[in-house]
Amino acid sequence: MDFELSLGSLRARAESFGGELVSLQGADGAEYIWHGDAAYWSGRNPVLFPIVGRLRDGVTEFDGREYAMAQHGFARKCDFSVFAKGDDFIEFELRESEETLAQYPFPFSLRVRHQLHETGFTTSYRVENTGDAPMPFCIGAHTAFLCGAVEDYELVFSEKETAPTMLLTSEGLISATETEPWLVDSDRFTPVYADFARLDTVIFEHLRSTSVSLRHKESGRGVRVEYDDFPMLAFWTPGEKRAPFLCIEPWQGCAAVDNEGKSFTDKRHCVVLSAGEVKELSYTVSIL
Repeated sequence: MDFELSLGSLRARAESFGGELVSLQGADGAEYIWHGDAAYWSGRNPVLFPIVGRLRDGVTEFDGREYAMAQHGFARKCDFSVFAKGDDFIEFELRESEETLAQYPFPFSLRVRHQLHETGFTTSYRVENTGDAPMPFCIGAHTAFLCGAVEDYELVFSEKETAPTMLLTSEGLISATETEPWLVDSDRFTPVYADFARLDTVIFEHLRSTSVSLRHKESGRGVRVEYDDFPMLAFWTPGEKRAPFLCIEPWQGCAAVDNEGKSFTDKRHCVVLSAGEVKELSYTVSIL
């Protein structure tokens, strides 16, 4: 089901399937979120829960028992209910089902709130352990920003950074030992299709910066993403297809590291909630 949101001159649209904000239009009617053309990528703004990235061999262990789960988890393929709705916000909720329990044996509440503000939106995640046993999870954003040729833009961080990119193996896992120099006492880089075709994803961990801007080199237009609740930040576009969008992805967790154990709690940046405990994270997007 579709839901229209508005605040002043901003217009947005959200969908209950996946709990996504799938459109954001500025005062001039310009669209900022990718529309999901399957010729490039059918996704738009998926919620990554309860894993981010891939599991080794597609399986993980909870209390010594194996469970299978597809890349980025199941939330993006589920229909959320509406928890609350106003003119300028919507809050979706996903709870456990027979289907989710077969992959992830925990009762939970995942609320995703999209709130418009004067120049954009804030997406907030609220994860609650509604069961009696400790509940591990990871969560992440995967917002695809419509921008045309990505090489016409630069990514500008709020601080100068010296940070390598983590590297993916041929199986889509994160290498425990190999990285590639990327930011060297710099607050910016230009996204290049050839780099994404070679690396797939540019992944940073523990940056000093709390925001990054995708900014057109000539006009200065674009978006700023504030992500200070998240320990990891990734960028992705289908490099070989020269896709007209770039994903900016704050992550709490990541793909399996190629030397981690089988248990879910071995995952990097995994959060474990005790019975009744709640974890909240949010990121904010502003139009420049």
